[in-house]
Amino acid sequence: MFDDMKGTINQLEEKELKSLLLQVFLRMQVVEERKGYSEQQFFLDIKKTYNDLLKYKKNQASVEEHTQFHTTHIVFGDSPAGSLKIALNKLGLNQHDKIITFSDLFSIGSIWNLHDSQGINKRYEWLRTHLNIDDEVLFNYEERFNRTLLDIEQIPSYHPIIIWAGENAHEQTGLRFVLYLLKGKINNIFIINTNEANKSHFNRIDIDFMPLNMGELSSEQLKKIYEHEKNGHALTQTERKAFEQQWEQLCENKEVLRIWESSKIMSVPETFFDGFIINTVEKSHQKKKHNDFIKTARIIGEVLGHLNQYIGDQFIEYRVRRLIVDGIFDMEGVPKAMRYYSIKMK
Repeated sequence: MFDDMKGTINQLEEKELKSLLLQVFLRMQVVEERKGYSEQQFFLDIKKTYNDLLKYKKNQASVEEHTQFHTTHIVFGDSPAGSLKIALNKLGLNQHDKIITFSDLFSIGSIWNLHDSQGINKRYEWLRTHLNIDDEVLFNYEERFNRTLLDIEQIPSYHPIIIWAGENAHEQTGLRFVLYLLKGKINNIFIINTNEANKSHFNRIDIDFMPLNMGELSSEQLKKIYEHEKNGHALTQTERKAFEQQWEQLCENKEVLRIWESSKIMSVPETFFDGFIINTVEKSHQKKKHNDFIKTARIIGEVLGHLNQYIGDQFIEYRVRRLIVDGIFDMEGVPKAMRYYSIKMK
């Protein structure tokens, strides 16, 4: 009974959880205000809500079971997931191909033992204490992460699995993590390297463009890539084992920053880009010929525009705040978000 209830809760959407919690709280409030609503009636109503929820999720599971999904895609990030969904829709495969999404950025933050609950909690705590992240995102982080793990665990054995990963530390770390999670499964597993596919199918001499991550490719590009790459080479057991072992080595490292260098994931100190950030501010001062405050968002945008790495603006903003604390930069404004404050060299 407990396992059924736990499984049902794990499968609830965010809006369903909020609605359920709101119903409970509103009824509790009416009981406390003694408006003719007894504790016994409260219990009966909550029991009915519980039974209705179980019935609803059971019916929903039955509908999903009879949906003829025959392929599972795994992607890293909401933006690429959205583009891939449009691409599959254009191919008429949206009712047949399922997408599982990790809404995360694996080039930053703790990945120590991320395949177990202790590691997930450690990552959550690092994100909570170091980055400016929306409270609602943080509140749902662990539940959403665990739901994605459950989705991966429940992939039917007959589904071919396609993992989309370009040449960056984020997607390559995610790739190794997922292959470790899949190590007991017999499914055929395929990797679509979006950088290699982009070179093969869209390379133009007159355009010098190399996407840093899958999210920079359009749905039309992903559609064409999938059409050309869907019948590729399934990983051998030897190849899978190599990726699993690479994850085991990666997740022992306690560094919180990873870069992609010479076709390898490199764990580096979190201070790795500090010199580049400082140099960017100094160059801005030299260009303007004075040391006035500069909008932090502008500096971060300039830094990211010149880095050949996909690490996201939140990590760079974290390092800017750290450099303020360390006395390298002066600050004007409130650092609750990068658009609210400015910096300059001391």
